[in-house]
Amino acid sequence: MSVAIPVPIVDAALMEAEAILAAAGVETPRADAEWLLAGILGVGRAALAVNARRPLVAVSAARYDDAVQRRARREPLQRILGWEEFRGLRFRLTPDVLIPRPETELFVELALGLLPAPGSGQRPRVLDVGTGSGCIACAVAHERHDVAVTAVDVSAAAAAVARRNVDALGVGVRVVVADLVTATAGASVDLLVANLPYLPDTLIGALAPEVAEHERRLALAGGPDGLDVIRRLIPGARRVLRSGGAVMLETSGAAQAHAVAGLLAAAGFVDVVTHDDLAGVTRFAAGRRP
Repeated sequence: MSVAIPVPIVDAALMEAEAILAAAGVETPRADAEWLLAGILGVGRAALAVNARRPLVAVSAARYDDAVQRRARREPLQRILGWEEFRGLRFRLTPDVLIPRPETELFVELALGLLPAPGSGQRPRVLDVGTGSGCIACAVAHERHDVAVTAVDVSAAAAAVARRNVDALGVGVRVVVADLVTATAGASVDLLVANLPYLPDTLIGALAPEVAEHERRLALAGGPDGLDVIRRLIPGARRVLRSGGAVMLETSGAAQAHAVAGLLAAAGFVDVVTHDDLAGVTRFAAGRRP
């Protein structure tokens, strides 16, 4: 005679998952437990409270257990869910691309402010270098329908993810596989934006497991001081920008942002400035070609 296996209810499953994630060192165990279960059930997090006494069917319970164990191994929440929200848009993710960070949302807002005003009589061209998931390029195209956006990545696998996001969002972005600006004609770009690898190589191993063990090293490692790729980009940025065109770069923090500002000034850029992120950390550097 078979014995029925008890089916957990939503609230009990969440409590157990929260305990597992807390023991694994996850910083927000309850929120992560809720996000995972909501994703599996196809509902919003708020619906979990309404359905707290609802039994989980066996398939959902098994999928949830697998997701919780993956998160306990410190796989990023967004990678397990398969998506992340960025400036109101949902981006599909794979291990081939970096997970979009909240601070980069402000980067987009600041970059948009560097473009000619809408209705100025020209169609501005924007180049997003190191596009990854395509989040910056797609956000710019979504918020400024009058611009022509090209997204570039050296990784064919990352470019494929960006193309899928472009298609899913229905935005006007052209995706190109190339190293930095090698495929871009000179003096053809009004705004160049780049969130390139900027972490010092020796620092990566000391980061949280979600980053050190699960993010692609190609998207993180920037050489001994983190600025190798940025140094390679800056001369190319000057070459492809039109007169008066702007470049904006993301960095790891104040020391790097000021160092990048110095590199921009040394390369002949003018109106060089740095900007803080929403946490008050000086993170972005920008300048214009004379």
